[in-house]
Amino acid sequence: METQNPNNKIDFYIISDSIGETASKLAKAAIAQFPTVTTVLHKFMFISNKESADEILKEATKRNGILLLTLVNNELAEYIENYCEQHQLTYFNIMKPVLNEITKRTSKEPSKVVGAQHDLSEEYFERVSAMEFCMRYDDGKDPNGLIEADIVLLGISRTSKTPLSMYLGNMGYKVANLPLIPENTIPKVLFEIDPKKIVGLTTSNTVVNLHRENRMKEYGLPSGTKYASMERVNEELKFSSELYQKLGCLVVNTAERSIEESASIIIQSLGLTNKVW
Repeated sequence: METQNPNNKIDFYIISDSIGETASKLAKAAIAQFPTVTTVLHKFMFISNKESADEILKEATKRNGILLLTLVNNELAEYIENYCEQHQLTYFNIMKPVLNEITKRTSKEPSKVVGAQHDLSEEYFERVSAMEFCMRYDDGKDPNGLIEADIVLLGISRTSKTPLSMYLGNMGYKVANLPLIPENTIPKVLFEIDPKKIVGLTTSNTVVNLHRENRMKEYGLPSGTKYASMERVNEELKFSSELYQKLGCLVVNTAERSIEESASIIIQSLGLTNKVW
């Protein structure tokens, strides 16, 4: 099968008999290294039989996709691998070489328990609870969340508040975020909580301007709106900067930083324990 891609687009097919988190993280990490390449992630979870796999394989064949497998079912994994080899599809059985090496060194066989890394431990439920908290108190939905939060993120639009909240939530932190708009009243509770857990997000005016211009285009609106103007962006950045000074909180510039980098800076600067497990 022809592997060159004149359209510079690659379809990834994640096939897992669990939730596919391992393959998803690997794919996203790899994709991040190619910002100019268009990629599409197709994620298929809890695949446990050949019939379910067949539909995915047919679609992947049509699009000459790359398959990422995390399967503990050896029979199903071999079935998919054989199909890929017969149809010249590129595939990576992510778990297989690691499991084989551990078996080789220890003479022990893997448990083959689906989703074993997601054992329903206290830590797992803590992470789920944190994610629910982040969604409940995203985008200033309820200022009361600022009191209970482990971390409070502030920022004007396009400073990565929501992506950062969800990333930190997935690490087990309860995060509330509040959008800053000059015309809106700042909740009194913000001045009553510990400023040591508040993080003011900022970025460059050109980054915000570009994001907003693109947003206007997506909505089919003219780019020269007040919302996207450099004058408005500078006004909002000035407003947020003055608020951060008044609060005496940590300020993190997210310009040209990945979500992972910004999250790492926040965790280290606030003296928090890394909760990744």
